[in-house]
Amino acid sequence: MTAANLDTRQLVDKLWSYCHVLRHDGVSTIDYVDQLTLLLFLKMAHERAGRRVGVREEIVPEHLGWQTLLDADAKKLKDVYDDILDQLGTKSGALGRIFHNAQNKIRNVATLKRLIVDLIGQQNWSATKVDIKGDAYEALLEKGAEDVKSGAGQYFTPRALIQAMVECTQPTAGDTIIDPACGTGGFLLVAYEYIQERYGDELSPEDAQHLSGGGIRGVELVEDTARLAQMNLLLHGIGKASGPELIEVHDSLAEKIQNHATLVLANPPFGRKSGFTTVDELGRVTRDDDSYERDDFWVTTSNKQLNFVQHIYRLLTVGGRAAVVVPDNVLFEGGAGETIRRRLLDECDVHTLLRLPTGIFYAGGVKANVLFFDKQRARPNKPWTSKLWVYDFRTGQHFTLRQRKLAREHLQDFIDCYLPGKPRSERTQTERFRAFDYDELVARDKANLDITWLRDPDAEDSDHLPPPEVIAQEIVEDLQAALNEFAAVAEALEAAKAARQEGTT
Repeated sequence: MTAANLDTRQLVDKLWSYCHVLRHDGVSTIDYVDQLTLLLFLKMAHERAGRRVGVREEIVPEHLGWQTLLDADAKKLKDVYDDILDQLGTKSGALGRIFHNAQNKIRNVATLKRLIVDLIGQQNWSATKVDIKGDAYEALLEKGAEDVKSGAGQYFTPRALIQAMVECTQPTAGDTIIDPACGTGGFLLVAYEYIQERYGDELSPEDAQHLSGGGIRGVELVEDTARLAQMNLLLHGIGKASGPELIEVHDSLAEKIQNHATLVLANPPFGRKSGFTTVDELGRVTRDDDSYERDDFWVTTSNKQLNFVQHIYRLLTVGGRAAVVVPDNVLFEGGAGETIRRRLLDECDVHTLLRLPTGIFYAGGVKANVLFFDKQRARPNKPWTSKLWVYDFRTGQHFTLRQRKLAREHLQDFIDCYLPGKPRSERTQTERFRAFDYDELVARDKANLDITWLRDPDAEDSDHLPPPEVIAQEIVEDLQAALNEFAAVAEALEAAKAARQEGTT
């Protein structure tokens, strides 16, 4: 373990230790990360304003800053903090986004004082390396996702998977990168880090301005999650508190495209059809009772995942590229699903599909894939897709969130087969990597892209079964997936009953 990783772990363990204290005060795991974010920002802003070396930067007005909290009388601390949050929430730009509708949920004054003085106040965050404090924040978000009971881990995208998707798409400083369902900003963060590491000193001031001024941006439906995303970007050096909001808060699917992208990286929520409850990356529950009537879509459907595929196509400029996590049903569902797949194959170069194993997401029973495609100019009567390369990373692969967690090295063979930056004509087939011609794809029933050819050795050889804990985890995931389906059916029946009752009144 490197010194940076050790420092990060120690920092996270220290921060997380207070989560248990706050639980006694009724603060949930999700709220804890949110509350910690607000205080961390105020402390770091205070440090930057008081720099002895380098450029001083007043991010937060002094009378609304950290020192005001430290100087507050113990009995009035809660009122002082509430007033600071209220006033900062009225500011413009990224600062206003961070504090918009922010609330102090730490009601115990003694606990709040302890958090400010003993935990946050004792660490010089600005003196900590950017990668350490940023990684510590990321680790906090993931640690919250690991808390299964809180529901905070719904569809938290594994960072190893994000890194592989970014390496394959190779973001540049000239790209406009958008995640239309950004959660806490993981894709945007890794894309930025990739650009920094690859181009480094070659980045011009214009490049830096582009990246910080809107070249990297996201959309998030849930306001509290958007706050975490904006903070995540700022802690990693993306944007400025006084600069524009990089995270918009609205439903991506509800309106036509305002800003286009040359690169889309996304793991849209695996919500049910319209009218069903959906859960975002941090467990925030929302309900969508409306279908999306978008005249720029190929087909109207209440399936949210299929709508996101259409939305991402519209987001892209000609020549733009996308890497999107999609559930299995996007690959095989008939009706609107078939229409969308055929249009996508014709109007884009749909070149790569990565079949993901189960056990890598914090939500049980998720069977997903990564679809890579490039948008092309209109070309009537001649499809843009020539070959779809499918990498089967699912068959014979067993992961769990604890005993065998997905790591970056597990995806190295896929990346080697993908050949980032090289012509796809140089790709070669392997046991797990095969190409399928366009004619073969469209001839399949419903243009089904859920393609398999490998046999699972564990199903044929009882002497090579996976470990008992892996089998148990897979059973749990299958049961959870079944329960989710039953819940969806029950909710649909309840909605239909309510609709009939409304019709008779």
